[in-house]
Amino acid sequence: MATVSQIWPFERRRCLKAHGIIILLFLDPCFQCVNGYLSSPHVGHEPPYSRDAQPVITSPVVPAPSSASPTDSDSYASKCPSGGQCNRLPADCINCSYHHNCPYGKPASFSCKAKRGVHCTVASGKQQTNFSLSITCQFCWQLDLSQYRCSNSTSCMTVACPRKRYSATCQVLDHVHCLGKRVFQKRLYCNWTGGYKWSTALAISITLGGFGADRFYLGQWREGLGKLFSFGGLGIWTLIDVLLIGAGYVGPADGSLYI
Repeated sequence: MATVSQIWPFERRRCLKAHGIIILLFLDPCFQCVNGYLSSPHVGHEPPYSRDAQPVITSPVVPAPSSASPTDSDSYASKCPSGGQCNRLPADCINCSYHHNCPYGKPASFSCKAKRGVHCTVASGKQQTNFSLSITCQFCWQLDLSQYRCSNSTSCMTVACPRKRYSATCQVLDHVHCLGKRVFQKRLYCNWTGGYKWSTALAISITLGGFGADRFYLGQWREGLGKLFSFGGLGIWTLIDVLLIGAGYVGPADGSLYI
């Protein structure tokens, strides 16, 4: 037992010595590479400046001018008559200083100026750029229905109780002047037609209603088949449809109005 304990430290020292030699052999190339890099002339020194060297300048990207870029004057020149009275110019041809402290519904005067390239005259016939415009004090969305045009919807039901509305985009006519935005949103009643005539539907209901022809004409083919195979509900359904179509309660299947 004593002999084994004496041999074990000796073997351990020999193993450690062998491992140390291997580590030193591995680290020696690494130290040589680091020493060679640090001793190179470019480390820690700025490259010498040469008068012949040309600096590299990155030029900014300049967008190419569009070949057909319309000017502001071209956008409204076709709408502006030349030589007419200034107070009759369309709204796109003038710039006015509108204010909202005028009494509603009363005439109010505003200072206006014709746009560049627009020539107009005052009441005396003299050509002038600055003039006074008298209009009724009201916002554009408060105008009469005949003074603006709105988009129409063909997806809402006109024959419904209560009547349905839709959101329309409206634009004021060119010759009408008002306060606020000239393009606005407004809730309007569904009011469109698909070409169905009330007189035709009523005549078909009276003559051929027992065979469901009136329902077929209005696009209601399910009800038409029901009337056809039941012989007009033995006459009762036919009579009811004549009354409903005559009163306008039954309309086209697409929800449009009669002509």
